[in-house]
Amino acid sequence: MIKRLLLSLTLLAPLALWVAAPGAAAQEEYVEGKDYELITPAVRTADPDKIEVAEFFWYGCGHCYTFEPVLSQWKKTLPEDVEFQGSPAIWNAKMEIHARAFYTAKLLGVLDTLHPVIFQAMNVDRKRLSSEEEIKELFTANGVAAEDFDKAFNSFGVSSQVRQANSRARAAKITGTPALMVNGKYHISTRQAGSQAGMLKVADYLIAKERAAKGS
Repeated sequence: MIKRLLLSLTLLAPLALWVAAPGAAAQEEYVEGKDYELITPAVRTADPDKIEVAEFFWYGCGHCYTFEPVLSQWKKTLPEDVEFQGSPAIWNAKMEIHARAFYTAKLLGVLDTLHPVIFQAMNVDRKRLSSEEEIKELFTANGVAAEDFDKAFNSFGVSSQVRQANSRARAAKITGTPALMVNGKYHISTRQAGSQAGMLKVADYLIAKERAAKGS
């Protein structure tokens, strides 16, 4: 009887290991303070019914430029309960004018077209885009009417969104780009996540964490 029992346990052991392994991989966790930071107090999000992911970026940031195609593919995989938004970082007057370019394109409904164009202009074509006139030339060269640009660029709506972006980055204690913020509660940097791909893995983990919290 004892021999038969030992034989049964020997045969079942590999099966137990095979079952446990996938479960262990699925339970991979990231640690606060090591892989990401908790934002205290939390930053208010636009829609409390959604899990919001914000990317802090700057058009003149080379790392943001290389992150953009990877991020674009990742965004396509996000479920309906996740809302993504770009949030330009603003640490000086030059970055503010680039933030205005972002929100102007958004207001005019041409962000999908102009977003990669602005990245290309600054990182590949080496254009500084340090003035309203330079940015206007870029917009009009890509099909935007000059009068539409003029109305939008210094409009109340764009100015308000620039101020909100600045406040959001300060509240999240952003010191570098690119960076991600999940649901106003968690800050993910490349340094802590280890890589740009790592940032997205940590974001996926925190999205699942927030979804579980909402479900409970």
